[in-house]
Amino acid sequence: MNKEQILNILNKHYDELKNFGLKSLALFGSVARGEENINSDTDLLVEFDPSYDRIGLIAFMRLRYHLEELIGTRVDLVTPNALKRQLKARILKEAIYAGKRPEYAG
Repeated sequence: MNKEQILNILNKHYDELKNFGLKSLALFGSVARGEENINSDTDLLVEFDPSYDRIGLIAFMRLRYHLEELIGTRVDLVTPNALKRQLKARILKEAIYAGKRPEYAG
C-alpha cells in the first residue's frame, strides 16, 4: 500500500482514531518517502493528548492492532519520546500528518 492510500485511510478514520486519545498521527519511514516494498511495514508516529487518561500498554497495543486492521499491513507505532535522538529531527521533518497537523510540526 502506498502513502496516498494509507493517508486516505487514516484521514477517513481520524475522528474514530481520536477515541484512542490521539493528539496527532503521522506517517514516516519508507512508505512516506515512496520507497516501500512488498515487505515494508507502516511506520506511524503517534502523540497522545495529555488531557486523556494515561495511555497504558494495553491501550497502545489496541491502537496498533486497530491500525493494522484498517491499513492491512504490519504497523510500527512509536511516540516522539521513543525516537532515538539522532533520528528524531529527520523523522519529524519527513512525517506526513493525518487529520489536523500539530503546531510544532515542520
